[in-house]
Amino acid sequence: MENKAHAFAAGLFVLVVTALLVALAAWLTRDTGERRIYEISSPEAVNGLQSQAPVRYRGVAVGKVTGIGFDPKAMGNVLVTLALDDSAPVTRSTYASLGFQGVTGLAFVQLDDGGESKELLTPTADGRPGRIPMRASLLSKLSDQGVAILARIEETSSRVNQLLSPANQKDLMATINQFGQAADSVQQLSARAQQLAGTMDGILKAQLGPDRVSIPQFMQDATGTVKSLQKTSEGIDQTMAEFGRTAVEFRKTATEITRLSERLNAQGGVVDKLAEGAGAMATAGSSFNTGTLPRLNRTSEEAARTARQVNRAVSAVSDNPQSLLFGNGPIPPGPGEPGFSFPKGTP
Repeated sequence: MENKAHAFAAGLFVLVVTALLVALAAWLTRDTGERRIYEISSPEAVNGLQSQAPVRYRGVAVGKVTGIGFDPKAMGNVLVTLALDDSAPVTRSTYASLGFQGVTGLAFVQLDDGGESKELLTPTADGRPGRIPMRASLLSKLSDQGVAILARIEETSSRVNQLLSPANQKDLMATINQFGQAADSVQQLSARAQQLAGTMDGILKAQLGPDRVSIPQFMQDATGTVKSLQKTSEGIDQTMAEFGRTAVEFRKTATEITRLSERLNAQGGVVDKLAEGAGAMATAGSSFNTGTLPRLNRTSEEAARTARQVNRAVSAVSDNPQSLLFGNGPIPPGPGEPGFSFPKGTP
């Protein structure tokens, strides 16, 4: 009968301690401030966002996420319900975006204000909570622009490949050969011009000297030379026209590549946004390593210490359950102390 009483007392003690722990947890997690309810209708995915996720207004914690579901008013949109502190300055120009905590991948709702309006956002006429517009996050913008940039790079690469196709390379080599032929023609034309100059000099000397040269023969030679000059000039014009078309194609391709490079390197462009995103992720990782990890380590150590103490207490109660009612009693005297006696051996 006495053993049953001790077991009942031990069980009652465990139940009382459990109830106290539950009450302590509820007291620590209580929410005593006044909250206002808002909604966010997001047409994009909310990966990493969970219920009870924090809500921050320009980096300051102002509430938490209380529900995630589908928007009945907009097919395919995700409806996120927020509970914010009464002190949060949510106006009609406030907008929301998703942020990510360090390297864990957990998302939170980031609120910001464009400053266009100072009027506070209030519930609608039918009593529904006020809706905060959702904007794409930095990572979503980077992914969207990355796809467009890859498409443009692929298009430019295809144009360069088309420009450097075997047929165009053959035409380019033919144009270079024609330039060589034109240079040879120009040299021949120069030689003929020098020959014509020598002939003119000889004719003038002959006409003014004792020996005379036939003028009609001279005109015939000059006419032949002029015709040769015209043919050579036409060949040079045709070669220059073909080279001009090839140069226009090269110029178009160079212009496209230059525009793409300017867009990539422009201020506030993709490169800057990638750098900002990398910096933000590095800062968040550093904050997680310097702030969150040490706290987690201390918490785990305290939890292990508490578990060891609870194990010792449970072991002591299990070995001596009557100690819950009568206490541990006096400690028996040890060797050398008054009243100590050796235990009697059993036969």
